[in-house]
Amino acid sequence: MPTSATATAPAGVGNIGVGFDLLGHSILGPSDRATVRRIAEREVRVVAVRAVGDVSPASIGVIPFDTARNTAGRALHALREGLALGFGFEVELDKGIPIGAGLGGSAASCVAALVAANALLDAPMSREALYPFAMEGEYASSRSHQGDNVGPMLVGGVVLATATRLLSLRAPAGLHCVVVHPDQVLETRRSREVLAEPFPLSTVVAHGARLAQFIVGLERGDLALLRDGLQDVLVEPRRAALVPGFDAVKSAAMDHAAIGASLSGAGPSVFAWFASEADARVAAPAMQAAFADAGFASRAYVCPVNGPRAELD
Repeated sequence: MPTSATATAPAGVGNIGVGFDLLGHSILGPSDRATVRRIAEREVRVVAVRAVGDVSPASIGVIPFDTARNTAGRALHALREGLALGFGFEVELDKGIPIGAGLGGSAASCVAALVAANALLDAPMSREALYPFAMEGEYASSRSHQGDNVGPMLVGGVVLATATRLLSLRAPAGLHCVVVHPDQVLETRRSREVLAEPFPLSTVVAHGARLAQFIVGLERGDLALLRDGLQDVLVEPRRAALVPGFDAVKSAAMDHAAIGASLSGAGPSVFAWFASEADARVAAPAMQAAFADAGFASRAYVCPVNGPRAELD
């Protein structure tokens, strides 16, 4: 039985615009890595957090080492308690996903830790069985139990993530995504605060119609249904003002044949779906130029919508 394992989890697009706290997909781009060691003590310890890649070492100072407040630590604690394990874990994190970027960085850390720890169990579990522990880990960051980020990182591709189910929704082959991350930071909790006020019933009904069309469009491979569905009339109108340049970036995507575009997760990153890789690669620099006009440098990632899952290194 190995006593140490390392796993890497990809970034992701939470919500996919129309699927607030329900839909998400992983992307091929930045990633987080977790090294987990099995220890005799019946506890979980976060012993190191390092910045790698484009992540600023100064930015990770906000990541707590306290197990209950660290997404990886909390997820491993939930795993240990849930399985009544007679041993514990130490975890080291290498953060390659920027903090507060809307790319699921907090989720990636806990998923990478769970996949690594799972390899150290006497009887490793399925990815779907790890899902409740991943949602508990995500709670440390968002103060809510939602699976739209951790779900796709566990199983890859597009998922419908409810409180009790993790369902894969494979996108039509050829669909590509552009995700543009500006040099902005937006805390998830601040983005959720603007959603506190009730929504009019008419808006909720319109949102339900969009969501239904989007999911059926995925199932049928119908781009027209996806285009009609990928329009967030619920959350985006309240969050757009939190991201300077958002309207121009979205317009740039739509002007370059996007199927739809919106905030990635809580923002400030912006994503757009395209029918082909060629369309996506043409649109990416236009989206970046729109952020530049607003005064922000950015990085763009172009990748298939059916993205990767977390894997052991």
